[in-house]
Amino acid sequence: MSGRGRGRHSDARANPWHGGGRGRGRGSSGAVAPTPTQTPAHSPPPSVSASSSSAPVTPLSSEMEQKLTLDATPVAVVASESKPASSKAVRFQQRPGFGTIGRKIQVRANHFLVQVSDRDLHHYDVAITPEVASKKIHRDVINQLVHLYSETHLGRRMPAYDGMKSLYTAGPLPFSSKEFVVKLVENDGRAAGPSTSKSRKKDREFKVALTLVNKPDLYQLQQFLRSQHVETPQEAIQVLDVVLRATPSEEYTVVGRSFFSTKLGPKGSLGEGLEYWRGFYQSLRPTQLGLSLNIDVSARSFFEPILVTEFLAKHFSYTDRSKPLPDRDCIKVKKALKRVKVEVSLRDWIKNEEVKRTYTINGLSAQPLAQLRFTCEDEITSVAQYYRKKYKIDLKYVAWPAIQAGNDSKPVYLPMELCSIVSGQRYTKKLNPKQVSNLLRATCQRPSDRESNIKQMVRRKIENRDDRESLIRREFGLQVREEMALVKARVLPSPLLKYHDSGREKSVYPQMGQWNMTNKKMVNGGKLEFWVFVNFSSLYQESCVQFCEDLVNVCNSKGMDFFRDPLLPLESYHPGQIERVLRDIHRLTFKKGRQLQLLIVILPDFSDSSYGTIKRICETELGIVSQCCDYQKVKKANRQYLENLALKINVKVGGRNTVLNDAIQRKIPVVTDQLPTIIFGADVTHPAPGDDSSSSIAAVVASTDWPEVTNYRAIVSAQPHRDEIIKDLYRSHNSEKGLVHGGMIRELLIAFYKQKRLKPSRIIFYRDGVSEGQFSQVLLYEMDAIRKACGSLEEGYMPKVTFVVVQKRHHTRLFPADHNNRDQKDRSGNILPGTVVDTEICHPTEFDFYLNSHAGIQGTSRPAHYHVLFDENRFTADGLQVLTNNLCYTYVRCTRSVSIVPPAYYAHLVAFRARHYVEGESSDGGSTSGGGEQVLRALPEIKENVKEVMFYC
Repeated sequence: MSGRGRGRHSDARANPWHGGGRGRGRGSSGAVAPTPTQTPAHSPPPSVSASSSSAPVTPLSSEMEQKLTLDATPVAVVASESKPASSKAVRFQQRPGFGTIGRKIQVRANHFLVQVSDRDLHHYDVAITPEVASKKIHRDVINQLVHLYSETHLGRRMPAYDGMKSLYTAGPLPFSSKEFVVKLVENDGRAAGPSTSKSRKKDREFKVALTLVNKPDLYQLQQFLRSQHVETPQEAIQVLDVVLRATPSEEYTVVGRSFFSTKLGPKGSLGEGLEYWRGFYQSLRPTQLGLSLNIDVSARSFFEPILVTEFLAKHFSYTDRSKPLPDRDCIKVKKALKRVKVEVSLRDWIKNEEVKRTYTINGLSAQPLAQLRFTCEDEITSVAQYYRKKYKIDLKYVAWPAIQAGNDSKPVYLPMELCSIVSGQRYTKKLNPKQVSNLLRATCQRPSDRESNIKQMVRRKIENRDDRESLIRREFGLQVREEMALVKARVLPSPLLKYHDSGREKSVYPQMGQWNMTNKKMVNGGKLEFWVFVNFSSLYQESCVQFCEDLVNVCNSKGMDFFRDPLLPLESYHPGQIERVLRDIHRLTFKKGRQLQLLIVILPDFSDSSYGTIKRICETELGIVSQCCDYQKVKKANRQYLENLALKINVKVGGRNTVLNDAIQRKIPVVTDQLPTIIFGADVTHPAPGDDSSSSIAAVVASTDWPEVTNYRAIVSAQPHRDEIIKDLYRSHNSEKGLVHGGMIRELLIAFYKQKRLKPSRIIFYRDGVSEGQFSQVLLYEMDAIRKACGSLEEGYMPKVTFVVVQKRHHTRLFPADHNNRDQKDRSGNILPGTVVDTEICHPTEFDFYLNSHAGIQGTSRPAHYHVLFDENRFTADGLQVLTNNLCYTYVRCTRSVSIVPPAYYAHLVAFRARHYVEGESSDGGSTSGGGEQVLRALPEIKENVKEVMFYC
């Protein structure tokens, strides 16, 4: 073996690189896969891989613990969760300097600087008894406490309360611990229903104990912001964040870090009983400029405040009140309305009073309303008779079940037609494509409009100097500037892309993040001999034949060797025959003794599930690579669509579309200079909202074609529900033959070696989908898994690793400094592709940057945020920024640069593809009871010949 990596092995036949078999055991890093006696009794739960059986995950190696901590003391690990005992102990990569490459410009960022005066901060623990879950009641209790005792017991302080266990003041209270009694007046009015009591006002008494916990230090915060202190003073930032969020948390509906209200803009309909509300996101962040308040406009889906019967008509198209709801439909209704609050308001004519009460829906009655009976005044009566006698209402929806509130032992049944959905309840389940489209259409704003709306939101917060929010800000010495931060930026040059020399254009410099295939041929055109075409749409045979001919012609004109005759005659079938047809095609091609390279499928006219069915059967059962075509686009079959299909087909048969010229010339620092480099992308996708039992899916891709780094092999694995740490990066277990190694990293490293006959000496790991609060856990666990996977392949094998988190779900937006200057924006009015920011609004000490690598199409572009957590390859700021930007031009599915680095993008695609493999195995949407059984199901194994190409594109 001629690899340049560390630690060659003298006997190639015994090296696991060659066979992908069992390794001997250890690397010099101390990353030794443990024997059973070394494994903690409560080690992390095993993951389930598509490639092989699972095994307990090993604990962190001591080498990784020491390497990633501030001192030499190993970080303790909670083995059951694979988390460090203290996330504060982890020290992330420090900034190596600032970038200089590119044209210098200025951009505006939706960051508003916050000036902090010196205050004596105090943190008090809040204990409210009796305990209640509602944050609104918590806030009402504390507000009443401040109202009653501010002058007498609180030293006239105006505290900031987080709604849970913490209260903060800008100065000491006159005590270190004290208990108060607070009474809230509540309306306990009860709605109509069997055995309910009359409406009445009552006082509810609470005891509130305030106890001094500590005194957060603003001096440490100032030192940190000046880069004179390494550890982030999270507590001081938390105090100031609570201060800035105190008033909006009381005035508006809170969703995470966002606030929504009909006062913040007009609401609109999403269809099917849902509407959207406008609001704003707010977060206090430490930056190089100091503390910054990141504010962005947003929108979320809410239930419309309508009758439940109206909701069923809109959401499920249930309108015939004379027909009972089938059992399967009752299940859907229960899932849609579980935990939704409804209000019933009626007049009791016997007592001549209005009764009103709010209930929480827990389910539906097992019987239709007409059959529900209960005992009232020693007589058995029906619910319908009860409402007719007491409220003079003739119920109309008696064939439908009643809403069940209360609990199973003491249920309260309410007629649907009398229940109104309470306003302001967020809809947390997955929106359908039409609703998503409506939400995007309603909220999509041009950059200039979005910037204007953000400024207006901030102005509204700041201008009223006499409201409670302003008083609290003044008490804590906070001043928020009204102007957006004007920050330095650079526009990185686009890379030179290489095409085949036989084309009229051998290379191209993209302009404004895009280019086209005119006069160009793919740099490596694939050969497609054995293919089949099948049609499940209503297109006529002649149209299908013409589409096939056009597609073959375009592919060949772009440099592919696409044989004109399919392996089987072109046929059309009914959509209901998909599974049978696919198996017949596989059987017939097998009889011909040919390995089918590609199946081209025209999807049915209308079917949400057919795509997933085709991909699951082809990729996990039959070993067929497929290209699905949209019926509507095939009908038009314009040149652009055919060229896009050609790009996808080429990589699915092993070709390359284009490569970076610098890669061929070996001019990319770190990646292509001398030592072989492998680039990974990793992501974890979680089940849809409302599903609390299905597995999460991890996907990892890795380049296999150094130095070009354009082709990526993919692996997927199921793991515990909503667990963000990838469990199957490395695993080992003991068998009769000794220690057996496995895992995603190991398999991809072996695949790289089989193709290049070289061992990667460097690893660049782009990790998508990690929030800031998970950085420490993900880095410690996943870096350790990478180390152990490498050590399991060969003793002493330790490639240098760079670990980069890619974030898209953040709220920093960048705008042209002058919207009228064409040199500062693209056609959509967004900042230019290649715009990078690594100063001012970035972290005070750590290695991060914002990169807008793509051209906007509609709305406001979102730059990707790259945060380097660990870097042994010693990238310069320019080196990593230019590499990341250039890679964004190698995405194989289009002739545009993309918004996140392709390996992370591909991992995202693969993880979502794997969702189709398990669809239908569990109930629709999973359990919504909050206690669904979480069963880890293994994913079906992707066939080996499918994994060898970029099947997911």
